[in-house]
Amino acid sequence: MNSPETKTPAPVILTGDRPTGPLHLGHFVGSLRNRVAYQNEYRQFIMLADAQALTDNMDDTGKVHRNVVEVALDYLAVGIDPSQSTIFIQSQVPELAELTFYYLNLVTVARLERNPTVKTEIALRNFERDIPAGFLTYPVSQASDISAFKATLVPVGEDQIPMIEQCNEIVRRFNRLVNKDILVECKALVPEIGRLPGIDGKAKMSKSLGNTINLGDSEDQIRAAVKQVYTDPLHLKVSDPGHVEGNVAFLYLDAFDTDKAALEEMKAHYTRGGLGDSIVKKRLDLVLQEMLAPIRARREEFAQDKGQVLQMLKEGTMKAREVAAGTVDEVRRALGLSYF
Repeated sequence: MNSPETKTPAPVILTGDRPTGPLHLGHFVGSLRNRVAYQNEYRQFIMLADAQALTDNMDDTGKVHRNVVEVALDYLAVGIDPSQSTIFIQSQVPELAELTFYYLNLVTVARLERNPTVKTEIALRNFERDIPAGFLTYPVSQASDISAFKATLVPVGEDQIPMIEQCNEIVRRFNRLVNKDILVECKALVPEIGRLPGIDGKAKMSKSLGNTINLGDSEDQIRAAVKQVYTDPLHLKVSDPGHVEGNVAFLYLDAFDTDKAALEEMKAHYTRGGLGDSIVKKRLDLVLQEMLAPIRARREEFAQDKGQVLQMLKEGTMKAREVAAGTVDEVRRALGLSYF
């Protein structure tokens, strides 16, 4: 009698967000809509990284606390299904902090300071030498999050690839140390459309810069933001030829307009002249309103019962903790830290 075929376990994805404010179009392009697709083919863990958010928000912990549920509402609104994806709160899984404590012995301060992502973020915050230790060791914490769930894929932007490389360095060093392949290496999963610029044309759409269009924005808020979208500063008259490259209005249409043929015609018209910015922005407003209206409606529906949202987070956190505890148990045993 032939034995039944063993089903190959689905690859594991670890992803998440720092809950420091509402999610916006940049999050939607960079991660959220991909997570909706990933949940059908991967085992996906989505982390609300509240503990990591404290590394540069310790003076306003209330902001982090308030936004945990708000970000969870954004997840549900875009179609992330808690029955398919495990959504959990980082601080409520203490096993992650324990792994971080062990991993800190596997990396030097000099190596952390050389991490290009960390260096960039330190410069943006003007820390100079007053760097919070928690911020400097961010890559170690991230390695703990990834390895605790033995994730093999981590969706990140290109600027975060050094973090994945450092995670794998820690994994390899630990496995060599204990002479066992307990932890697994991961690969960066970079989205086709990378970082979305802000409405002001700055390279990054950021809550702190105030240049976002949020997923929960009202019709009027979306319309007002679209009017401020950066276009071509040299396109002074309707008759002037315009530039599509670097034009935020067209970058957004590339990301969200599903009628690609009509969009290409609009680009050609704009490039040869005779098409005003107001027409382009009118099209962008229409596209965004149609896309965000159902997301906003679902968000408002879920927001009517935040207690149910918290219960969902509690159940997801319990599932995540069970998985992380299994990894921590293996790590402890490998380090000779199991006594009873």
